[in-house]
Amino acid sequence: MPPIYTAENTKAAYELNWGLTVFWRAAPVPDTQWLTALQPATEPDGVRVLKHRLTTGDASQFFVSTKPHVAPEALLRSVKGRLQHAIREQVPKAFQRNYCLRGIGAATRSAVEQYVADQLGHHRMADPNVQQRLARFQKSYPDVDLSLPSFSAHGEYWYNLHVVFVSAERWMEIRERVLELRLAAIEATAAKCGHRLSRAAILPDHVHLTLGCGISESPEQVALGYMNACAAACGGKPEWMFSYYSGTIG
Repeated sequence: MPPIYTAENTKAAYELNWGLTVFWRAAPVPDTQWLTALQPATEPDGVRVLKHRLTTGDASQFFVSTKPHVAPEALLRSVKGRLQHAIREQVPKAFQRNYCLRGIGAATRSAVEQYVADQLGHHRMADPNVQQRLARFQKSYPDVDLSLPSFSAHGEYWYNLHVVFVSAERWMEIRERVLELRLAAIEATAAKCGHRLSRAAILPDHVHLTLGCGISESPEQVALGYMNACAAACGGKPEWMFSYYSGTIG
């Protein structure tokens, strides 16, 4: 069955910010010689370089924002590759292969996880029996610690997302079986994709997730994957609005 939610038909609200550190092989070239060239060069890649600073003698740190279709590894390629091109005549091989990448959010990771954990209290139901039923679907996974880094062959990264999607027409779904199917689809998707799911709040009309993801997956791929998995589990109908929110958390 083809996916219901695709990049072409689904809109994203997003706040995707990153701190990227790369390491020079020799003395860094001053950014007065390349920053104004680098910034417009990365824009077609969906990558916006906002700030740069030297943190040590051989390390450059960038503050970067991205669009949802950009995976972290594509962000890394864009910044390093475009910068190397800009300074190729001065330094043909400017950078070491190692790096450090960290997602940055307006709120801390712990604050966002607590916000997700408190969702049922924020959206109380008039019927106490329904409220009690929904409590089963507010999930914490204590074996997952999103403060810990993940590792690739050449670097370490913190790629944690807060994802939200909303029921079609704000339909209030309180049937236990449907909520069970949604939760099972979310957990199965996390296991299949190797995501580190730390929180899931399944409310009658929307879902919140906090999770750590793989460096090759874009926020767009992650969000659409969960939306489509839940829809497929519940009969292949459009369960959600054709929109989602995705934000990096530290």
